[in-house]
Amino acid sequence: MKLKSTKYVWMDGKFISWKKATVHLITHTLHYGAGVFEGIRFYKTPKGTVIFRLTDHIKRLFYSAGAIGVKVPFSEKEVHDAVIRLVKKNEIKSGYIRPLIWYGEGHMGINPIGAPVNIAIACWPWGLYLKAESIRVKTSSFMRIHPKSTVHDAKISGHYANSIQAVLEVKKAGYDEALFLDYKGHVAEGPGENIFMVKNHVLITPAKGSILPGFTRDSIMKLAKDMGYQVMEKSFKLKDLYAADEVFLTGTAAEVVPVREVDKKKIGNGKVGPITQVLYKAFMEVVNGNHSKYKKWLTYVN
Repeated sequence: MKLKSTKYVWMDGKFISWKKATVHLITHTLHYGAGVFEGIRFYKTPKGTVIFRLTDHIKRLFYSAGAIGVKVPFSEKEVHDAVIRLVKKNEIKSGYIRPLIWYGEGHMGINPIGAPVNIAIACWPWGLYLKAESIRVKTSSFMRIHPKSTVHDAKISGHYANSIQAVLEVKKAGYDEALFLDYKGHVAEGPGENIFMVKNHVLITPAKGSILPGFTRDSIMKLAKDMGYQVMEKSFKLKDLYAADEVFLTGTAAEVVPVREVDKKKIGNGKVGPITQVLYKAFMEVVNGNHSKYKKWLTYVN
């Protein structure tokens, strides 16, 4: 997906031009994947631009950094404030924010100790991630990363090689998105999204353990419970997913995306389900500042 560049990037404590935000070939993370990042959405609302769940994202960024031994040279508050300043400085009202922390130039070998630590934040306008009213999903032949092979709930750059393999595989087969199973053969998640199914008006989503539990997932669960729906976190198999009344994906980039087909099997009546529609509408009302109950999730830029 081609990006529209903005004027400024925040890098190691300074605002620099987008074109100057570069790294050297001999950058440790470029070779070994030991970087961490976040994806954060911001939205235009009647009361100004808001960043969705910024504090939670920054906390996870620092948690992920700790998982690969990085000592971030700035505090959580400094990074939090830098995100706000960057969005404001670039004068864009809605889009996507990418904080990234990595081991830098001049150190080779698997052991990163001694490598410099760099941090940058970029933002850009970004519309729909999956550009369809509803999508077709295929189960990948690649398994989701085993939870004992890494810190699975950290957002580590290298983890996404697994996602890239799955996406390339299913795109070649003509599908919109991939689906991972975990090491036990249970439904896990998408390459960049969590998954929900609806059965008999109950929302079911895979339990923590083999997934990256996203903030959109968490938000949808809270919204659904507040609206009176029963929400369950539990393991389930593909056969259960095929028999679901509704299926949808959630993620910062994807937001809430209905799934009409999994592995050539139609979900429900093949149309966007009523509960999915209700939750999507509620979520968009929240991010557009129309729900005072959830104002704690919104950070105003102005």
